[in-house]
Amino acid sequence: MGSLIAARQGEHSPTTFERWWQTRGEWVEAPNQRRAGESGVQRVRDKNHKLLYIKRQVGHLYRSWRHPLGRPTVLRELHALQALSKLGIRVPHLVYCGAQKEAGQWRALLVTEALEGFVNLDQWYASGEPQRDGGELNRDMLQQLSIMLSRLHRAAWQHGCLYSKHIFIKRHQTADGDWAEVALLDLEKSRRRLLTATASQQDLQQLYRHKGAMPEGDWQLLINAYNCYIRAVEPYRHDEL
Repeated sequence: MGSLIAARQGEHSPTTFERWWQTRGEWVEAPNQRRAGESGVQRVRDKNHKLLYIKRQVGHLYRSWRHPLGRPTVLRELHALQALSKLGIRVPHLVYCGAQKEAGQWRALLVTEALEGFVNLDQWYASGEPQRDGGELNRDMLQQLSIMLSRLHRAAWQHGCLYSKHIFIKRHQTADGDWAEVALLDLEKSRRRLLTATASQQDLQQLYRHKGAMPEGDWQLLINAYNCYIRAVEPYRHDEL
């Protein structure tokens, strides 16, 4: 049996990896050929009928000065999921992550829970939600998004693929009023940068190009709030993470 890297509440056995590898479901992202390998995502339900997503990879690697020979990109995504969760940023809950190398070939898995009740930013605008109740809930969403992004960038984390389809929103209805929760998805390209400014500039330029249905007026509200939050709070020290 080849080398195994795994993470989930102490489950590190090769049999656990194989069980997840043999778990099959509906393809929601067909395997793409890239990075000298392939990567795709399937949707399954566990024994409790909870909806899960399995990212399945073969030879799909990233390279860095620490790993010049390459490592599965799901391991980088695992690190980002754990780090952003510690920062208080809503991300999919980790169920299992494992990578196994045999005969020089990597196989890798990332299993996460679905963001139940969430819709992506494009779906949010298509639903007509921003026009309801005088737009108050939409303004709350933009504020929550600005807080999340400023928190991400103050810690010098860059999402790396900040498109509208990777920003998810959930409307909560309570007796005290409605409020919006925001989350980030697809952290495969996320990484730490040396400077907050670098992470911020790269992500915000990318989001502006890929903001989808977000109106220009909402973009300006988002940026104005973001600029207030990014300056108002002391940056996270790297030794706090």
